[in-house]
Amino acid sequence: MKKLFAILAIFGMMSVGLSSVLLAQDTAGETEQVATTSVETTQAAVQETSGGFHQALKVKFIEGGAGFMSTIAICLILGLAFCLERIIYLSLADVNPDPFLNKVGDALDRGDVEAAKDIARNTRGPVASIVYQGLLRLDQGPDAVERSIVSYGGVQSGLLERNLSWITLFIAIAPSLGFLGTVVGMVMAFDDIQRAGDMSPTIVAGGMKVALITTVGGLIVAIILQIIYNYILSKMEGILNKMEDASISFLDQVIKYNVKYKNL
Repeated sequence: MKKLFAILAIFGMMSVGLSSVLLAQDTAGETEQVATTSVETTQAAVQETSGGFHQALKVKFIEGGAGFMSTIAICLILGLAFCLERIIYLSLADVNPDPFLNKVGDALDRGDVEAAKDIARNTRGPVASIVYQGLLRLDQGPDAVERSIVSYGGVQSGLLERNLSWITLFIAIAPSLGFLGTVVGMVMAFDDIQRAGDMSPTIVAGGMKVALITTVGGLIVAIILQIIYNYILSKMEGILNKMEDASISFLDQVIKYNVKYKNL
């Protein structure tokens, strides 16, 4: 009897466990199906929203007037091109000058000016260019080296600031074109009022829409370019500060070289 009850108990536990496993599998299947359906719905919604945004942007571009909106878009494209060129140039010019100056200083301590020139010649960046020009005039004394650093530092500063005037030009032109579109839209609105002899909102809506859309487009382009322009200015100021510090350190090395090797 005890064996019979034990067998019945084992079968009962197995049946309960099997039913639990089957129930869990069914629940997991339903959960997975619901999750899959939810993901597909979300993806469809995202695609619909993305397509709707692009479609709305195209519609607003056309409603704002192809002529004015095209010129504003050209300002954005050209402005971003100049910004990208400046960012790449400044990123290549932004080099840590400390390791370079240490190598040059070690070469000058050994009295090996040619090795210092080779180091400066094979290093990129405005600091290396300034140091190389100073090394070319090392035999003329510290005063000549200082004048060379000041003169060539101005040249390198000009290279860092190149094309910034074009970016400021597009920052100024974009809202101006938007305001010009505003004026044209208002003129169109008054022309419609004059032809219809009525002040109903439907008559004025077309010209007012052109006025508002072109203004918004011009301001958005100016804001985008202004933010990038300020970033470029901050990066350029950091490079100029490094150039000044490196010039002072290099002059100290030149003075030590002259004291050690020229006053023997």
